[in-house]
Amino acid sequence: MPAEDEARQTSDRFYAALNRMLNGDAGPLSEVWSHESDVTTMHPIGGRQVGWEQVRPLWEQVAHICSGGQIQLDDQLLRTGGDLAYEVGTERGQATMAGQTVTFDHRVTNVYRREAGGWKIVHHHTDVSPEMQELLGRLQSQPGQTTR
Repeated sequence: MPAEDEARQTSDRFYAALNRMLNGDAGPLSEVWSHESDVTTMHPIGGRQVGWEQVRPLWEQVAHICSGGQIQLDDQLLRTGGDLAYEVGTERGQATMAGQTVTFDHRVTNVYRREAGGWKIVHHHTDVSPEMQELLGRLQSQPGQTTR
């Protein structure tokens, strides 16, 4: 199978897992992400995570407050070269986060790498969402709430 097709299948699995996360289950993300120390994220909630040990917990924390979500990648452009691939596009959708509906419409860049077990995502970067940052800021200021 051509590398671009393999990378596109990984992208499809990533977005299927991301949709599961938006419905409270971050588990499938573990299957599509590399677990190496060089993976990175820059989420719509801000910040930067480096290494699987920082990336994984944030996905789990967001899943904990999400339900009823759906996101899709539009305007996908995917390119491969050797053992790396990247895609750009626009993520669109919505989810209920801590009881509040949040809409997604932001640019995204994902990077994939061929590893021993096949293609894995190694970087996910989206525009910052002021709506999500404001919501999570409110949650953090409430006693007993943890989001990061």
